[in-house]
Amino acid sequence: MKKSTQKQREQLMRLLKEDKLGARSIDTIKPSDAKEWALRMKDKGFSYNTINNHKRSLKASFYIAIQDDCVRKNPFDFKLSEVLENDTKEKVALTEEQEQALLSFIRTDNVYHKYYDDVLILLKTGLRISELCGLTIMDVDFIHEVVVIDHQLLKSKEQGYYIETPKTKSGTRQVPLSKETIQAFQRMMKKRPKAEPFVIDG
Repeated sequence: MKKSTQKQREQLMRLLKEDKLGARSIDTIKPSDAKEWALRMKDKGFSYNTINNHKRSLKASFYIAIQDDCVRKNPFDFKLSEVLENDTKEKVALTEEQEQALLSFIRTDNVYHKYYDDVLILLKTGLRISELCGLTIMDVDFIHEVVVIDHQLLKSKEQGYYIETPKTKSGTRQVPLSKETIQAFQRMMKKRPKAEPFVIDG
């Protein structure tokens, strides 16, 4: 199980402990109770996507309960959009003009100019920041002009920084690189500090 999935389920367990639904026996929970739970989560300030993810976990748990003959029906087998309005804002990509304006600002700014190559790579490849931060030299193929994405660098309070593989198969991919992006990678690699040798006594 991915650490992000584990943290999501731990959050759900905490929420259920704080909610009256968590004190109920599973065989007494009706669809109306499940829908009221979703409304309470919304009132507490949770986003539509977060509620939907938790609902999906509860739905899967009740399917197991059905298979074990603990309950007959799944109270979470409903569309969340029937209860809550999906207020998730659609992500809008920058236009070419907006991209160029952003890059032009970063290139000439006294503070942010050092991040120019990073931002250019993110814009031109669509990588997540965690994917870019997790890249090694071996992941960038200058011959075939692609970058291989099969891991990312994440951080947790408990473990600090750690490497994690993608959640789904589609997360593992090869992203083509333009000439401009290749040049940005090459500049970044030249600026990397060289590893200092060290000796271990004993």
